[in-house]
Amino acid sequence: MSSSEPEILPPSSTATPEESGEKISKKAAKKEAAKLEKLRRRQEQEEAAKKTSSLSLEDEEHSKNYGDVTFNELQSTTDPEAGKWRQAIEGKKWIDVCDLVEAMADSEVLIRGRVHTNRPVSSKLGFVILRESGFTVQCVANQSEENKVSGNMIKFLKQLSRESFVDVIGIVTVPKEPLTGTTQQVEIQVRKVYCVNKALPTLPLSVEDAARSEVDIEKSLQAGKPAVRVNQDTRLNNRVLDIRTPANQSIFRIQCQVENAFREYLLSKGFVGIHTPKLMAGSSEGGSAVFRLDYKGQPACLAQSPQLHKQMAICGDLQRVFEVGPVFRAEDSFTHRHLCEFVGLDVEMEIRKHYSEIMDLVDELFVFIFTSLNEKCKKELEAVGKQYPFEPLKFLPKTLRLTFAEGIQMLKEAGVEVDPLGDLNTESERKLGQLVLEKYNTEFYILHRYPSAVRPFYTMPCADDARYSNSFDVFIRGEEIISGAQRVHIPEVLEKRAAECGIDVKTISTYIDSFRYGAPPHGGLGVGLERVVMLFCALNNIRKTSLFPRDPQRLAP
Repeated sequence: MSSSEPEILPPSSTATPEESGEKISKKAAKKEAAKLEKLRRRQEQEEAAKKTSSLSLEDEEHSKNYGDVTFNELQSTTDPEAGKWRQAIEGKKWIDVCDLVEAMADSEVLIRGRVHTNRPVSSKLGFVILRESGFTVQCVANQSEENKVSGNMIKFLKQLSRESFVDVIGIVTVPKEPLTGTTQQVEIQVRKVYCVNKALPTLPLSVEDAARSEVDIEKSLQAGKPAVRVNQDTRLNNRVLDIRTPANQSIFRIQCQVENAFREYLLSKGFVGIHTPKLMAGSSEGGSAVFRLDYKGQPACLAQSPQLHKQMAICGDLQRVFEVGPVFRAEDSFTHRHLCEFVGLDVEMEIRKHYSEIMDLVDELFVFIFTSLNEKCKKELEAVGKQYPFEPLKFLPKTLRLTFAEGIQMLKEAGVEVDPLGDLNTESERKLGQLVLEKYNTEFYILHRYPSAVRPFYTMPCADDARYSNSFDVFIRGEEIISGAQRVHIPEVLEKRAAECGIDVKTISTYIDSFRYGAPPHGGLGVGLERVVMLFCALNNIRKTSLFPRDPQRLAP
């Protein structure tokens, strides 16, 4: 019944005029109360609308402090007004995350990193850990009108997916309590944040999972907590993600330092860096472990080593040469230490008197490299050890040298029978490494005068016993990493040895002919870069030290 309609009483009603007036009075009160309630609701709606309008105005004012970087801005434009990100970074310099320290407290910084973890706390507070080259820092976004950090900026932070690239401008602060989840002991109070590039919301593997040590995984499992163990194939199939872990970042920086130290030392000793061809008409080592291919209608193969050409460089009077380059071996070796393609560190040099001059170089060169790593890669070695714990390599200032016969005798005394004119297998190498460590307290040593039967055709036989050769291997932690020798530089001897090894002399005729024009006594060595890093850091698989490994089953990525 509407308020304008008269009240109709039922016929049986016997209400008096006084009762009727009282009823009208109650109805009026109800009507008034309804009006007041309606007015109250309308006022609430208007207030809410005002707040929404105020928030919109706030976002309009502060929205320039966050957002996605536009494609136009990413096109290396020089226009400082190209967009809000371009305006925000104008005149500023990026600070590396690893350089963020307590001394920078209260200063404004611009940093770039990947979203490592994203932990929203509330609609007004969010925490994001940024990672750059394995170093991490915590960024805190707290809604504040004074700092122009809006609620929508917090929302923007929350939706940033892991591994996205982000630029943050903020103030450095030092928390009261030490931080355990980041490498840097400072926080960044966010003032501006821009997403440079977004990663997919779901990734094939989590970098956080891939960075866990086996010890941490076991602890979580024993405590009944979920823990993801990322296997080797998953890592290698998604190598671009796997490389991002702190340990892997450090492994390849250590590898770079090995190469740098290798070059530095050899250059200081008058060596010349060279680059030899990787396409060969014949095989450089002999045997069937070569990648064969068609070269414009001619049979060819990929170089198993730069051996022949570095010797030819010596014959060309370069005297002392070295090379850092790819080496190809078509071996079906499914082991922890073999690859079909690796980086070779090769050396060749004139010999004045005795092949021990090459071993002298090996001694000095690798002691220099190991010392350099210990001095210049402390943080990297620590990062590797955190995920893959290992003991520092034990080596002597003057490298131990044993003859092959002495090594065989040590094994024999330990109850290990080895053919005195054969090669050492993996188990014998490890056992000998253990015996050497126990007796001489070193994990790095040289074993020389190997049997001629187990060395390449170009190896010089010993003067006192042709069954042995002027050759050597070098070991780290019980595994071979270097092979070296004096070379045969007499053409007639080379031809005979090549034929005995099943090599078609015609395919290496230019190599043999180079010794017919006058050649000095010389020798050299070769070592795999990945194997040096693997054994120095006591890693269990060479694929960990190859950026994109190539083995008998892997040709991608």
